[in-house]
Amino acid sequence: MNEEKKGILNAVGAYVIWGIFPLYWKMLEHVNSMEVLLGRVIWSFVFTTIFIVLIGQRKNLIADLKFLWSNKLQFWSLAGASVVITMNWYVYIWAVMNNHVLQSSLGYYINPLISVLFGMMFFKEKLSRATIVSVCIAAFGVAVLTFSSGSIPWVALLLALSFAVYGVLKKKIQLDATRGLAIETLFILPFALSYYMYILTKGNMSFLHVSTKTDMLLIVSGIVTAIPLVLFAKGAQRIPLYLMGFIQYLSPTIVLFLGILLYKEPFTQVEFIAFSFIWMALVIFSVSKVVETRRRHHIASVQH
Repeated sequence: MNEEKKGILNAVGAYVIWGIFPLYWKMLEHVNSMEVLLGRVIWSFVFTTIFIVLIGQRKNLIADLKFLWSNKLQFWSLAGASVVITMNWYVYIWAVMNNHVLQSSLGYYINPLISVLFGMMFFKEKLSRATIVSVCIAAFGVAVLTFSSGSIPWVALLLALSFAVYGVLKKKIQLDATRGLAIETLFILPFALSYYMYILTKGNMSFLHVSTKTDMLLIVSGIVTAIPLVLFAKGAQRIPLYLMGFIQYLSPTIVLFLGILLYKEPFTQVEFIAFSFIWMALVIFSVSKVVETRRRHHIASVQH
């Protein structure tokens, strides 16, 4: 199997796992969303750190920590990123547990378009006409949902915005994906442990107090967080960015089907129209990116 095929399989694996995450969080509906989140943080840190030691990268992790400590801008950028991704995790877990699976799907559909806007705002990246058209069409789709329901789809927007901000903060921090997850969760670890002590004293803790199945699900949440991240990192190293961009829509599409078919969330004509605008925007955006990439490759090959 060549490297590109391996990359595609890794990327597909990552996005399929992210797509079926609602199945996992639904099994923990009886646990408070905040406890699920902080359990995920704690066990992600534990398992990624063990994995790093087992693959012989302990010295690399220590070197990363020393580098971050000596470079305050990167240190605070990563600290900010860890707060934002934790918020993203919480909103997603809460949304799934409170029957907002379709909004979660919408959030990850519109995230790439918001990321493009942030690229223009923070990194002076130029937007093509196709991208501008895509963003406007997607915004219209969100507006349709807002006016039809009488309320802003805040779950979708929070998920999209938080992940886009995370991308901005991480853009200039070059860390290995697994070691990066260990360090990011390390920033939140003291707060997670403090919260656990608090709910223990209040007698509201589910871990070790409900069932062995609940305990195992909370512990394994650390593993299911780390696995797709490692697969994603391996995929991103082996395949072009535009191909990764296409594959990323697997995740919200799986979430969408779970919301409609399995969890029976309402998907009326209005939702279909709104999502259709989002899909149209993504098709225009994705095709334009493929064309831009091929054009750059053609120009580069001619120059050489």
